[in-house]
Amino acid sequence: MKILDKGICSLSSFKVNGYREGKYGVTILYHENSTAVAVYTSNKVYAAPIDITRKHIANGNISAVIINSGNANCYTKDEGLERGLELARLTADTLNIPIEDVAVASTGVIGHQLPLGILVPVAKKSLSDLGSSREHATRAEEAILTTDTVKKEVGVESQLNDGTTFRIAGMCKGSGMIAPNMGTMLGFITTDLKVPQEKLQEALRISVKKSFNMVVVDGDESTNDTVMLLSSNEVEGVIDENFQEALDYVCISLAKQIAKDGEGATKFMEVECVGAQSIDDAISISKSIVSSSLVKTAVYGCDPNWGRIIDAMGYSGVDFDPDNVSISIGSDSQELVIVDKGCVKTFDEPELLEKASKLMANSEVLIRVDLHMGSESIKAYGCDLTYDYVKINAEYTT
Repeated sequence: MKILDKGICSLSSFKVNGYREGKYGVTILYHENSTAVAVYTSNKVYAAPIDITRKHIANGNISAVIINSGNANCYTKDEGLERGLELARLTADTLNIPIEDVAVASTGVIGHQLPLGILVPVAKKSLSDLGSSREHATRAEEAILTTDTVKKEVGVESQLNDGTTFRIAGMCKGSGMIAPNMGTMLGFITTDLKVPQEKLQEALRISVKKSFNMVVVDGDESTNDTVMLLSSNEVEGVIDENFQEALDYVCISLAKQIAKDGEGATKFMEVECVGAQSIDDAISISKSIVSSSLVKTAVYGCDPNWGRIIDAMGYSGVDFDPDNVSISIGSDSQELVIVDKGCVKTFDEPELLEKASKLMANSEVLIRVDLHMGSESIKAYGCDLTYDYVKINAEYTT
């Protein structure tokens, strides 16, 4: 697999642009007659743009996506739908495509009507200069950010078993209000490989389960989460497991970038559960640990508190034997076993705590738990919980 360096513009057939004025930004993604699929938040309270996009994407055809930041257009009733459709109509009229072929996505403050007086001029500027250059990709990726501190992008080139070369690229935003079952994140992934809509939807569902649904920053599930996958249908080949592998890589890369840019975060946290009887058990255990505020604060304080880890495992709902669990803490360079099949090693080797604490001072911290019950495993991604997280969110709307 080859890594590409133009982000969302790694596929030149998709035209993009982004423009921002203050906290309000608008990004456009365009390729006429794309096959499109999406997954959304499972929150019962969901935003107007999700309602619009669900209807427009139902037939599998989308030509453009308009994304705004600064306002979530959520809990805004019928007026919110009308204002979201105004942005879709502006996009459709400018690009000379049906409004039904325009998807809409929003991110920002909940409960405020879209400020069309600000967003329409911003959208017009974004629509006026679509392209596929490195600069266009950067503008598109930065215009959708809210409390994010960096843009998030990835692009890869791979091959099917029949030798067909294809590309997948993606961009996303997300920093806070990130929880399992999608976070306050918007993700847009493109490919040039022609894939039937049903297979495209299933591939996205599989990738999201092991990537975006495994990210936890703060445990709050958003109202606007959307991940969309669009194909330009330019490349034809016999679809095989290599497409899923490349899509998984793109989604996991973007998910990790979200976790690393968690609000106020100083450390990236990877939690792996191995030795589970089922993949669902592994998911529940790893999510429970990565979601724990006590584990997150321990990571922030470089405290190898295995008690908090086993506690989070205990309330995960998974049936396992606590006396047969192993727990290790480490980083890329080293890993220390703190609990070995139920035996706490730090009782006889107290120096392990000091060594583990030093490892936890690194920017990336690994927690691995082994249930010794089966062969299933999965990773969850998160970050530490810091004073700055409280400050950012205490002042969010003001």
